[in-house]
Amino acid sequence: MMSESQKTWQPHYARREQGMRASDIRELLKLLEQPEVISFAGGIPDSALLPTELARSAYQDVLSNPKTASQSLQYSTSEGYEPLRHWITQHMASLGIGCRPENVLLTNGSQQGLEFLAKLFVTPGNSILTTAPTYLGALQAFSSAEPVYDPCLGDHSNATPEACRKYAAALSPSGIPAMAYIVPDFANPSGETLSHTGRLELLRLARELEVPLIEDAAYTALRYDGQPIAPIQALDLATCGDINRSCVVYCGTFSKVISPGLRIGWMVAAEPIIQKLVLIKQAADLNSPLINQMVMHQMATTSFDSLAAKAREVYAARRDVMLEALSKHFSDQAQWSRPDGGLFIWVRLNQNIDAKELLRIATTNEQVAFVPGAGFYPPESARKTADRQTTIEMVKTNTNGRSNFRLSFSQNTPENIREGIRRLRKALDRLI
Repeated sequence: MMSESQKTWQPHYARREQGMRASDIRELLKLLEQPEVISFAGGIPDSALLPTELARSAYQDVLSNPKTASQSLQYSTSEGYEPLRHWITQHMASLGIGCRPENVLLTNGSQQGLEFLAKLFVTPGNSILTTAPTYLGALQAFSSAEPVYDPCLGDHSNATPEACRKYAAALSPSGIPAMAYIVPDFANPSGETLSHTGRLELLRLARELEVPLIEDAAYTALRYDGQPIAPIQALDLATCGDINRSCVVYCGTFSKVISPGLRIGWMVAAEPIIQKLVLIKQAADLNSPLINQMVMHQMATTSFDSLAAKAREVYAARRDVMLEALSKHFSDQAQWSRPDGGLFIWVRLNQNIDAKELLRIATTNEQVAFVPGAGFYPPESARKTADRQTTIEMVKTNTNGRSNFRLSFSQNTPENIREGIRRLRKALDRLI
């Protein structure tokens, strides 16, 4: 028995610590360091597509000029580098969203933006309207605000303002709907795209509930098939007429097209919202590294479109190879999404097999990895305590993601994709 002096000291943690959980994806990324493992786990850009020479040249340009060199290594405004914010307004205009630099805040990746939005809008016990499954990183970013979740969004939702209010009240004494969150294009993890009608319905719901609608547009530039659907914020502006009357907060990022390592994302919203987010930014880290913003501005100005086009060419081909391999090896055992863009395919096994157990066998015996689906669902306790039949039925049919898993096709060559799916079927055969 350990003496008191031998015990590890443990402080009293804040209540919000109970909602913190490790990312299955972050842990699985460690497998990328093992060359024998074919990993479909990390939804990250292919390192071979990262513009290293372009970045080297941009850093050299910034640091070789005495004026920009000293500026780049100094503190800066919390709003972000103004030339880059100007570039973003032009980019947003191309998407049908008219805004000014005052409507733009640069963040340390879009992940930081999601955390800031939860801090701004969510009081502990309030509900966040979302999809199920949804982006795991968003669930982590929102956790410190101690929300509950209402997984009622999507193209087949029958959510009403009255049902959302009732659901929130059933979950928590302080429960009111606080905000809605969705990835409308090629969602992580499902690969689904919200239809034009679905976007209008979601806008209507947000307006009637008087809640902000968070549009996570991380994958919008990666469309391979079909016609683009207008961003939700653009649809809102078509009705309300001005960005400062919009209920939508648009979250963008350079991570999927240019570089995740520079950690630069942005938010576009009504100016009063941006002003409050700036205060949160000041308290969090004062400002994002200015040198990275200056480098990103140069790369975006000269090469955003060409880099996006190259990414679409490479990833579309890999998506097609993975869909073909799934048809060859899994047609009798699973169903899967067929995304028009993005980086992910969502697989649902026909049998009630635990994807976590499949992962254990796949990594141990076949050297192939993926991400089990359960981690992409809002916390179990929040969804089972409310009295809403549609939610209960959803839980039954999806089994909380137990038999689902996410595959990413971005990191592997066509040859490795074919071999990895073959190995994955061998792992499944050990369980059936």
